[in-house]
Amino acid sequence: MKKTDLLIGFFMGIVAAFLGILVFLMLKSPAFVSIEGLSTIREQGIMGKVITLGAIIDLILFFILLKINKDLMARGVVLATIILAIITMFL
Repeated sequence: MKKTDLLIGFFMGIVAAFLGILVFLMLKSPAFVSIEGLSTIREQGIMGKVITLGAIIDLILFFILLKINKDLMARGVVLATIILAIITMFL
């Protein structure tokens, strides 16, 4: 059992979620990608929803990792998704 695979999967999950957030914001409105746009999203109280939509990419990554038999990396992606869910609860 390699702990590094779990850690790599965790970081892959975090990076994939943030890429999903960027893609969602660019599709929704390119003005939200800036720092002022992020503060506007936070003021409107929809930051948690944006993080949740960005985490959909983690689901795709999870199934890809399972398909290529990288079970520990897939567990890391699940761990990252759980951490993002906890963060979303407090936002």
